[in-house]
Amino acid sequence: MVIVFVLLALAVLVGGNWYVWRRLFRDTTRAPGAVRRAGAAVVVGGWALAVGALVAERAGAPFWLQRTLGWPGFLWLALCVYLLLAVLAGEAVRPLLTRLPARRRPTADAGTATASQVSPADGEAGADRSTVAVGPDRAATDPATDPDPTPTPADVSRRLFVSRVVAGAAGAVAVGTVGYGTYGVLRGPRIKRVTVPLAKLPRAAHGYRIAVVSDIHLGPVLGRGFTQGIVDTINAAQPDLVAVVGDLVDGSVRDLGPAAAPLAGLDAPSYFVTGNHEYFSGAAQWVEEVRRLGLVPLENARTELPWFDLAGVNDIAGESEGQGPDFAKALGDRDPARACVLLAHQPVQIHQAVDHGVDLQLSGHTHGGQLWPGNLIAAAANPTVAGLDRYGDTQLYVSRGAGAWGPPTRVGAPSDITMIQLASTHA
Repeated sequence: MVIVFVLLALAVLVGGNWYVWRRLFRDTTRAPGAVRRAGAAVVVGGWALAVGALVAERAGAPFWLQRTLGWPGFLWLALCVYLLLAVLAGEAVRPLLTRLPARRRPTADAGTATASQVSPADGEAGADRSTVAVGPDRAATDPATDPDPTPTPADVSRRLFVSRVVAGAAGAVAVGTVGYGTYGVLRGPRIKRVTVPLAKLPRAAHGYRIAVVSDIHLGPVLGRGFTQGIVDTINAAQPDLVAVVGDLVDGSVRDLGPAAAPLAGLDAPSYFVTGNHEYFSGAAQWVEEVRRLGLVPLENARTELPWFDLAGVNDIAGESEGQGPDFAKALGDRDPARACVLLAHQPVQIHQAVDHGVDLQLSGHTHGGQLWPGNLIAAAANPTVAGLDRYGDTQLYVSRGAGAWGPPTRVGAPSDITMIQLASTHA
């Protein structure tokens, strides 16, 4: 079954790229030549860089190699998505452009018949003839009597012109979309403010603020400067507590320790739980590293704050290492009369949170889809893709995340750091 799925995926990938190459390069040129060969080289080379970037990151290749392949390889992935979507959209307008009436320019050798060139006999018989002379080179054929007209040079030129217009527009839209989406990520996340009422929260805690930051994804593309920008944004907002909800890194402590170092500058008490990408990157080493930076890892653990309990569970990916989520350990002996906020990387963990009487779960993981229409895929795999939702007596908030995985690009899912303001229903 796995082999069938892989073969199907390869067939779709190859077919999609051939279609893009055809519309952008083959259909916009008159004959095989340098342009078509260059287009094939760009497509094949782009995918070679993309696969190389993915393999290098996951295999722990030398960090300089990861950085060399990361930018062009990951950006090519995003560009391919929007080239394909733009070319598909172009199919809707291509017939309309082809059928637009062409402008005719009179020329000296048009060969238009005049009264002096047509005999009276010809004129009487003209109504029954399927062709009339229109020039020295060819005849104008009546479509009603010619079932298979041969395309004329003018028809070929028109189709070529339309293909070039559609291909140029598709390329411009794709490049512009990816460029703007990449700028949005590199600019850094903005603060999003959400108020969450909790019935068990005491009046004295009304207005307590938690800065939720998830999915930073430090790696070959996003580094120390990106982390520093996040820290500065959080400190400027002056939260009471910071919750780093998983997927901090895509790489080892050796390679990315310097990139994570600015986290030591967070002003408010800060807590951390693992995401699935930590388990691709050496979760145990990263737990110790964030502890060294001043954050408190909540590994299936709970801390009792003055007005509510704050708990955290490991990510589901930790099950492969015997370090999966343990809700009973984190929540089993707590006072149910106190409000409880749970940090859990994946939204699918909400069902266990409901079973254990959690009041609010804070999650990430989905990126809000990151690249539209990826939100449709994310919605199929997660109970909530982004924002605040309710499941029984438990509320779930899912952040779109601060960074990006793979392409440093977001389309339709802007990055954010969410400022959760807790509200007491007694206030």
